[in-house]
Amino acid sequence: MRARQGAKLAEGLTLLKRKYPRVIGDVRGMGLMQGVELVKDESAGDRTPAPDATGRLLEATRERGLLIGKGGLNGNVLRISPPLTVTAAEIDEALEKLDGGFAALSA
Repeated sequence: MRARQGAKLAEGLTLLKRKYPRVIGDVRGMGLMQGVELVKDESAGDRTPAPDATGRLLEATRERGLLIGKGGLNGNVLRISPPLTVTAAEIDEALEKLDGGFAALSA
């Protein structure tokens, strides 16, 4: 079950990377522990870390009821690690809130 939920989360984050190619530089992780790297403009080849965008995204997701962490040497990586008991519906809800946060960031 956890393997399925981890695959679902990773797939959803990869879809967000495709939807927001400018700001998401990379999605990486294993199982339910995932990281999303935010950069200045991936589509233009600018992989400069974007800690300011990360902070704004954390605030946007918090306003939507989703608490996630940040990390990375430059503070530009979202740390996503839901509990092992997370359900498919909860992953879907989190991905929707992340999508809303990225949409607000991109506006």
